[in-house]
Amino acid sequence: MLVNVGSRRGPNRPPLPESARAAAQAALAGETPQSERLIEYLHRLQDAHGALFADHLAALAEAMKLARAEVYEVATFYHHFDVVAEGDSAPAALTVRVCDSLTCAMHGGEELAVKLEGRVGADVRIQRVPCVGRCDCAPVAVVGQNPVHQASADKVMAVVDADDRVEHAPDIIDFDAYRAAGGYHLYETMRSGEHDVAEVLGVLDTAILRGLGGAGFPAARKWRTVMAQPAPRNMAVNIDEGEPGTFKDRHYLGRDPHRFIEGMLIAARVVGIAAIWIYIRDEYPALRKMLITELDKVRAAWPDLPPIEVRRGAGAYICGEESAMIESIEGKRGMPRLRPPYVAEVGLFGRPTLVHNPETLWWVRDIVDTSLVQGYDWLEKRGRNGRQGLRSFSVSGRVAKPGVIVTDAGITLRQLIDEHCGGMAPGHELYGYFPGGASGGMLPASLADVPLDFDTLAPYGCFIGSAAIVVFSQHDKARALAENAMHFFAHESCGQCTPCRVGTAKAAGLMAAKTWDAPLLDELGSAMMDASICGLGQAAPNPVRSVLRYFPHEVGATPADARAGEGAA
Repeated sequence: MLVNVGSRRGPNRPPLPESARAAAQAALAGETPQSERLIEYLHRLQDAHGALFADHLAALAEAMKLARAEVYEVATFYHHFDVVAEGDSAPAALTVRVCDSLTCAMHGGEELAVKLEGRVGADVRIQRVPCVGRCDCAPVAVVGQNPVHQASADKVMAVVDADDRVEHAPDIIDFDAYRAAGGYHLYETMRSGEHDVAEVLGVLDTAILRGLGGAGFPAARKWRTVMAQPAPRNMAVNIDEGEPGTFKDRHYLGRDPHRFIEGMLIAARVVGIAAIWIYIRDEYPALRKMLITELDKVRAAWPDLPPIEVRRGAGAYICGEESAMIESIEGKRGMPRLRPPYVAEVGLFGRPTLVHNPETLWWVRDIVDTSLVQGYDWLEKRGRNGRQGLRSFSVSGRVAKPGVIVTDAGITLRQLIDEHCGGMAPGHELYGYFPGGASGGMLPASLADVPLDFDTLAPYGCFIGSAAIVVFSQHDKARALAENAMHFFAHESCGQCTPCRVGTAKAAGLMAAKTWDAPLLDELGSAMMDASICGLGQAAPNPVRSVLRYFPHEVGATPADARAGEGAA
């Protein structure tokens, strides 16, 4: 006998509790729900309740008129969201994140995590996490959102016991101080027509300003490419510096943020930008709050600015890739797009999009303003070994004085250490270094006199990327650091493409062997480089091949294996 059940379809779900609906409405904060802001709503839910509970996610999906699966797949993609399934226990009330990436690992991050696990109670969770962007202060533990620098178990426990979970505000040159010192003068001259678009582009061409997020693409050429596209055009600023060893964006924004903001406004005016999104990693909470406050002051000074919105990342290294960042800003999983089309043509919300690293924009004011007044001598006089201009280096590891160094393009590692870092740390001798973070490969001490700049490292199988210099000594093992890097890539792979998803995990397993299977690792690396969708999978084999080429004695490799690594580089 057939029973008429009307139009009802699917499983019989119990009704959502009103408390869940109230939590979802509080996360919306009175806004008309927008799917692009899903990640923002998820942050509000977790901030308010300590985790993302199943009924809260279901209520949020209902309020946004999205399928529950759409909300769930985004929530589970990002590492900083704690999704609690129905019937499961909530995480501990406090999370202490201990960085276990390159520099922190060298400075005892794993030992710190073990000690803390033996000292905390059930109300505190210890998590091993990838780079938190403070490699100059290694090892680092983050209590809630409060980073503890040069962390020891005693220092961390003192912060835990004090329940000090909020990062202290950075000591910045604020809006009033920046303007009093002549800031925004260049922007004002552009608004008045004293300097035109062609003039600014010409200066950037002559100064050879390149993208400083890692790719090194000429800035003026990028601006012209986006300008040639139909309006409206968008802009996205990528402050998701998750590359182990990189912390220069934090350095610049935490001291002189308006120099970056002025550069951003100049770029927007030249290119004809309709709206701007600033995407900042979740590990920089104090910088995010500061930017929101200072941008309000800028808007008050110039009410006709294009809309500017600050978006909060959620713990995903892959979102440093420009198209993955755009997907995340649109409220989706941060998965890189297939190209073409390129984001300059079809980017954020389907519009032509100018994507920039904050340091690139930070330099715009100085380059344009100084060059228009003084000419280009100030830049042409800087540079070594046939290179021209200035570069910022994030230097960490076994040096006496780690930090952000601004110096001549083309400087060598040996010169950088001796002239700017106080030499090697006591008891340490140079053994090798990463010239471009975890993905940039590794070089031995015998190649410490190679100029550090774009295009100079390719013959050695490496690249400079964002200029994240991680120095290691005779007390470190190159193979252990390469394994650390590969575990990082495996953890951070978005999973979209098989060569990266499976390749990084397979490589990490093979690298655990006392003697490496060099031919198999080489073949696996070729597959990853040739077939991965984005730079994560394409660059992940670089440390492996560097070890085979320059440190073969550590992994039982033969001269033939070393030559294979050299030929593949």
